[in-house]
Amino acid sequence: MGTGFLRTERSSSSSSSSSTLFPQRHFCARQFAKMNVGCVILACTLLVGASSGSKAGQPLKPPCRPGFSQNFYTVIVSRDVLHGQSILKDTTLSSERVKFEDCQRGREVGFVSSDPNYSVRPDGSVYAERELANLSEPVQFMVTARGLRDAHIWETTVKLALAGHPHPLALTKGGIEEMLSRAWDSQPRVIKFSRKHQRGSSANGLRRQKRDWVIPPINVPENSRGPFPHMLVRIRSDQDKASGIRYSITGAGADQPPSGIYNIDPISGNMFVTQPLDREERASFHLRAHAVDMNGNQVENPIDLYIYVIDMNDNRPEFLNQVYNGSVAEGSKPGSSVMQVTATDSDDSTTANGMVRYRILSQTPHSPIPNMFTINSETGDIVTVAAGLDREKVSQYTIIVQATDMEGNLNFGLSNTATALISITDINDNPPELTVRTFSGEVPENKVNVVVTNLTVVDRDQPHSPNWNAVYRIVSGDPSGHFTIRTNPITNEGMLTVVKPVDFEMNRAFMLTVVVSNQAHLASGIQSSLQSTAGVTISVQDVNEPPVFPVNPKMIRFEEGVPAGTTLTVFAAQDPDHFIHQIVRYSKLSDPANWLKINRTNGQITTMALLDRESMYVKNNVYEATFLAFDNGSPQASGTGTLQIYLIDVNDNAPVLIPRESQVCAFSHPNSRVNITAADADADPNVGPFVFELPSFPASVRRNWTISRLNGDYAQLRLKLGYLEASVYEIPIIVSDSGNPPLSNRSVIRVKVCPCDDNGDCSATGAVAAAGLGTGAIIAILVCIIILLSMVLLFVVWMKRREKERQAKPLLIDPEDDVRDNILKYDEEGGGEEDQDYDLSQLQQPESLDHIISKPAGVRRVDERPVIAESQYPVRPSLPHPGDIGDFINDGLRAADNDPTAPPYDSLLVFDYEGSGSTAGSVSSLNSTSSGDQDYDYLNDWGPRFKKLADLYGGGDDD
Repeated sequence: MGTGFLRTERSSSSSSSSSTLFPQRHFCARQFAKMNVGCVILACTLLVGASSGSKAGQPLKPPCRPGFSQNFYTVIVSRDVLHGQSILKDTTLSSERVKFEDCQRGREVGFVSSDPNYSVRPDGSVYAERELANLSEPVQFMVTARGLRDAHIWETTVKLALAGHPHPLALTKGGIEEMLSRAWDSQPRVIKFSRKHQRGSSANGLRRQKRDWVIPPINVPENSRGPFPHMLVRIRSDQDKASGIRYSITGAGADQPPSGIYNIDPISGNMFVTQPLDREERASFHLRAHAVDMNGNQVENPIDLYIYVIDMNDNRPEFLNQVYNGSVAEGSKPGSSVMQVTATDSDDSTTANGMVRYRILSQTPHSPIPNMFTINSETGDIVTVAAGLDREKVSQYTIIVQATDMEGNLNFGLSNTATALISITDINDNPPELTVRTFSGEVPENKVNVVVTNLTVVDRDQPHSPNWNAVYRIVSGDPSGHFTIRTNPITNEGMLTVVKPVDFEMNRAFMLTVVVSNQAHLASGIQSSLQSTAGVTISVQDVNEPPVFPVNPKMIRFEEGVPAGTTLTVFAAQDPDHFIHQIVRYSKLSDPANWLKINRTNGQITTMALLDRESMYVKNNVYEATFLAFDNGSPQASGTGTLQIYLIDVNDNAPVLIPRESQVCAFSHPNSRVNITAADADADPNVGPFVFELPSFPASVRRNWTISRLNGDYAQLRLKLGYLEASVYEIPIIVSDSGNPPLSNRSVIRVKVCPCDDNGDCSATGAVAAAGLGTGAIIAILVCIIILLSMVLLFVVWMKRREKERQAKPLLIDPEDDVRDNILKYDEEGGGEEDQDYDLSQLQQPESLDHIISKPAGVRRVDERPVIAESQYPVRPSLPHPGDIGDFINDGLRAADNDPTAPPYDSLLVFDYEGSGSTAGSVSSLNSTSSGDQDYDYLNDWGPRFKKLADLYGGGDDD
């Protein structure tokens, strides 16, 4: 096989195919190599009206997938990088970078560019590989990322465009015709493929040829209408004439997802696109073309094919929000920023298809002028253009904003609208104004928290805001601070309120000056209004005030024990109503001990009993009484006053001995002594130290006992003898206090003298003896106990005897005649349970059968209730005597026997008796069906219940 190379070229039938693919504009397809492709496609689109419409945005990407962040990058090259008209080698073209995400896997990736003039550094920045001429037209190339340690490959497309470059042709009718003319006359460009060294035959030898140029990309417009498949290029090998060659393509779009977009004729090498493309979904494709012989051997090195999807204006601008809310303060100067609206276009932002421009369609309302706002056509910033914003006139504006692509060209661009609501915020440009210049009101004296009058105010600023909330101040007329003004939070009115009582006798009227302002300061340049100040006239109403005690409470000092009728003081009150002559009268309101009285006319206080400092009504030496003073006004008014009497103590209480009882040992012992003291109701110095002494009579007291002083308040009483008989002794002791003159008291202490054990404690026997119980008393107690036990024993014997008598009483019915085999006997008084209380009258032969014989025909049973008066049964007492039970049963039996209306109980049926008058006839006429004698001896084996029957029929012995 001869040496060859793989080559791709435009098919000669490309023009015709293009004509089929793009009806009425086949001349555009032949011009892609000679002029700006975007302009040609734009012109074709404008002529034939390519379909347009908003498409959905790009699908959401997985959370983290290794690869480029975008499928298509647009890098704007600033003119600052130009050196004259050229770009120097290794110059970084833009701060924008190609971003690659490795999901923190630490993968080492290298970037390879399909254009030898440009390359990408590891940090993603794009730079020039060599010195280049000016970027007069946008440049587009493919960037491939390859893993240095694995075989993974990722691709993206980069488009370079010089910032602010003009379009080659103006979008006018003449420009479009000229562009189409160039496209019609130009010929399809031939794509030559790079050659690499090949091994040929020995005749040709081994040769190497350097790469001479790069295969240009294949441009395919998006949204083509078909028909499909449409041929793009033809791939051909120089060796296809010598031997059969089979062609194939690989890569994303061919045999990899999204697969099936491109295919190739394996024999002819014609490569086709099978469906319309969408640049917003995928902007470029990287394919590889392969050539193999019939045996599958590679005859050519694979070549790279780069396919770029040319953008068309098929997406409308889309606002981020349908309604935008903004605000601007009223009174703002022209040029004040209000808000910003933003619209995005999914088309290529480096072409006119994706360049959005804004404009305002309408403003509502048109006050004060129709154009109060303007919008930056490129950024969407809305600003004011005129003064006169007044919230009190217009609080909100509604603006319709339109966004149009194609750089705002309304003839060719697609548009969309949004609503901007601009609220005019309030500033304090309206001072509050009082509705009148003078207010008036009345207030009764001695009243507080009373609203005198309401001050009304008008403020045109926003209600319930700091610019509207009123603040009132009293600037003059109230030096003592009787009044304050509170603001009603709902109505904004000022409530003039009394906080300190006013006195008619001192001030009959007040003239106040009030100033109102806002919580917020007035805006710059706004002056306070003259109507922000007003006068308030307040009249004070006179009321009948109660009499007042000048000194309340009043304290006086007196010695206790002053006699009744003593004048203590004059407790008089004054009437504050100086302009009205009124009479004041007095009465007693509270006097716990009822010691005092007051003169009704002048308030003189006198005593009615002795004042006792030791009384329970005196607290801390002070006695309190309350008095009432009232006038004769209308309505009557009264006031109270408290009189406090400090009682000075005098020595009027003798001391009392403590304790009054004790015990000591009969023998001289350390425990044979008692500590004594005294209590005195008086106060110091009329109390201790106390003096304790034994009286001289009787003489046995001083002979048996002695007192020794311990300190000023305590003394010790002890036995004077070595032994004293056990008993209870009453020892008189004289106690004297330290008053002047001193008071003495003869007190008696009961001392129990008892034998003691080794520990000095009274023994039990001694305690009893000391308690005074002699032998006679003990014997009396024992006799009482014996008598009590005898009475209990006699009662028990009597109860037993009664029980025996009850059990010995004979039964009412002979046991031989008692056919009831289920009678239960209880060891208790009474008749037993109620269900055993049988009515025996039904079992007895009636004395007379007249009531049976006289029955109507057909009535055979006596258990039917006759229509006659019922018999009266004896009533059993609620607590009967046990001996009356038998009599009660006999009485009831007789009554039941004579009662023809007694019904049967327990379903007991009473049949008619045989004899005269019986309708049943004699049972003697019944014959036995048995023949011969019958043996009834077996009845003896049936137990005691059948013993009577066995005796009757079995021939047994009678009992």
